[in-house]
Order: sequence, then structure tokens, then C-alpha cells
Amino acid sequence: MQLSVIGSGYVGTTIAACFADLGHTVVNVDIDTEIVDAINRGEPPIHEDGLPELVAAHAGEDGTGRLRATTDYTDVLETDVTFLCLPTPQQADGEIDLSIMEAGAKQLGETLAQKPDWHTVVVKSTVVPGTTEEVITPLLEEASGKAEGEQLGIGMNPEFLREGTAVHDFRHPEKVALGADNDRTLEDMHEVFAPLIAEADPHIVETNSRTAEMIKYANNGFLATKVSLINDIGNICKEFGVDAYEVADAIGLDDRIGEQFLRSGLGWGGSCFPKDTNAIIHAAKQQGYSPAVLEAAVEVNDNQPERLLSLLDQHVDVADQKVAVLGLAFKPGTDDIRNSRAISVIEGLKDRGASITAYDPVAAANMRERFPEIEYADSAVDALVDASACVVCTDWDEFAVLDEEFDQMEQPVVVDGRHVIDASGDLTYEGLTW
Repeated sequence: MQLSVIGSGYVGTTIAACFADLGHTVVNVDIDTEIVDAINRGEPPIHEDGLPELVAAHAGEDGTGRLRATTDYTDVLETDVTFLCLPTPQQADGEIDLSIMEAGAKQLGETLAQKPDWHTVVVKSTVVPGTTEEVITPLLEEASGKAEGEQLGIGMNPEFLREGTAVHDFRHPEKVALGADNDRTLEDMHEVFAPLIAEADPHIVETNSRTAEMIKYANNGFLATKVSLINDIGNICKEFGVDAYEVADAIGLDDRIGEQFLRSGLGWGGSCFPKDTNAIIHAAKQQGYSPAVLEAAVEVNDNQPERLLSLLDQHVDVADQKVAVLGLAFKPGTDDIRNSRAISVIEGLKDRGASITAYDPVAAANMRERFPEIEYADSAVDALVDASACVVCTDWDEFAVLDEEFDQMEQPVVVDGRHVIDASGDLTYEGLTW
């Protein structure tokens, strides 16, 4: 099929490249000329495992030609299905900001007014239940002069892509949720995903757009709560001198619980869990219901960085002392620092008067924009030299092999927020929840 993808962030670029790899012809539309130029050179605009190979294979001079990028919305007219993959950032009160999404939908509608034939639009961005039906559809109808279900199909297809493993997650989905309010839209969505379904054999969920929207929030809300619950249990284990990871291994054997997302530690961050959890809490309250469990999950998560710092306080007064911060991305495999737990840790260290030297294999440049005043090292070893303490905020594999490198610290004190350091020798070691 001929597909268009509006937006070239983590989701947009990933699905565009993956759809091209499945045999579709894809045009990625974005207003940023630098991003468009990068894709057309065969280079991804984001750090994501496996994405450089896909973009190089299908875009650029040496690619198959099945993927290209443009700033021109009229290129959508040559396609059959358009995916809306635009940001829905979180506002201060937790509500999502739909302004970018609304502007994109309006511009898409104005473009589709020039097309006499049927066109299907699929909302891929995460939006609260009812948004596709009550906000996006009216905008598209008014701007295009077309009626949904007659000349225009509008559906919702939530994404379940984890940053750092987004390409793998796209290729090996456990489920594909197709939200559509008419049969033709559902047929188009099935045709788009037919190659993936044939290859990966996922569960197929056919539903309406409102339910598809809620599935995404329920999915992330459940996982976020599971992480906060195991962190709460881990905190209790710490107080009793019990190995939280041994406990997690045991309870993970129960198929009602499962072993995934049972690594207690510094908590969750990124663009999805915090935004989605806060958004559905806000939306529920707007309907007159307060989701106590989700609110508790957020509270536990928000407290974990301060818990790490309180453990550090028990070993060293960091005022005017060098502290090494290892890991800045919200998780390994990405350069994304949005809602990274390292941000709260760094802010807490600054409040304590510490001299901070930070290191991350790929995210240092992004964090430098947030904290230009702190030092950034070129390696973990450089960060550790003469440090009076070290905190670990991201579980990059390279940190797991650190050993004698800690001997270069002024005081070998490590508080590990991710259970990645193998403590040995004279190292004073504190795990966050073990």
C-alpha cells in the first residue's frame, strides 16, 4: 500500500521505516527540514536500535526507495492511508496538550479536500478516550469537507513500542489493536498490517476508536503500577535486609504475576508512563472519579530518587564534593532524557551543594541542554576519578563490568539505583531496594 506518516519522532520514524521494510511505500511528513533531509540521506533522526539499518535500507540514494521524507503535505494525496504520529505533551495539570495534534489534523484535512477518493486516517498518537471521535474527526471533516464513513475513514491504532527496542517491538507484537467505527476503515487497517500479521501472528483486537484509545492507557497504567508495586516491595525488603531480587525471581514464577517489570529500582520515566498515567488520572477526575491506585503508583515512583539520595546521605556529605552520576537516559538503548530519574537525582545533588560529573554513552548531549552547568565526562572511568561518591541512574551494560575503576574514587561509595554494579573489594555499596 501507499502510506503516509505525519510526524517523525520516535514513533513516526520507527513505524515509517518498519512499514517500508514490510513492503509498503511510505512518505514521512514533517515540518523540520533537518529531520527530512536526514531521512532522505538514509539517516535516522533519533537513536534507536535497529533503526539506522532500516532507514539506510529503504531511504537515501542506496535504498529501495520505499521510504522518503518531505515537508509537503500534498504528498499525502498519493497515498491510501495516513498515520497521525504527532506529539501530545503533558501539561502542568497532567492533561495532554492536543494543540500540535489539532494543527496537524486540520492541515491534513485541508490537504485531503483536494482528493476526490476515499482516504483513511489512523490516529497513532496516544490520546485519551473520545479524542479521535470528538476532536480529531470533526476537525478532519470540517477541513476536508468530507464525512467520516462516506469519503473519509478515521481509525485509532495504539502503539506499544518501547524506546530502545521499538523496532523489535514493532516486528514482534503480542497484540495489534485496530480501532475503527466503520467496516471500510477496519478493512484498510487490516490491509496495512497484513504483512506483519502474517509474519508475527499476533493477537488481533478489533474494537472501536474509543476503546482502542483506552487500551493504551490501561496497558501503560498497569505496567507503571507493577513497577511501582515492586519498588514498594523492594523498599520493604531493604528495611528487613531481604534480597528484593530473589523475592522478585520467586514471585515472577507465578503466571498470574509474570517475571517482566519486576526489577525494583529508581522507577520509571520516559515519554509514555509518566505522561499516560498522569493523563488518564486527570481524565478520570474530569469524569468525577479519582483512581487511587494509579495515584499511589505515581507517588511511589516520584519518591524513589529522593530515597536514593537519602541512602547516599548516610555515607557521605556531598557538599563541595565530586559526585559521579552514571546514566542519564531514562532507560538504556535510547538517548531520550524525558522524565529521566537522573534529572531528579541531579537536582537533589545540586540542592546538597555537590560538584557533579555525569556520564552517559549517548544521552549526555541532551542532558547538557537541561543542565549546562554540570560537568560531563567522556567515559565512566573519567567520571569516577577523584569522586567522593557515585550514583547509578541507568542500567547500561557497560556499567556492569566496572570493578577496579572504582579504586580511582576519593571515597569508594556507590548507591546503585538499577542493580547493575557487582560490588566487590573495599567498595561501600548500597542498592536502592536490596
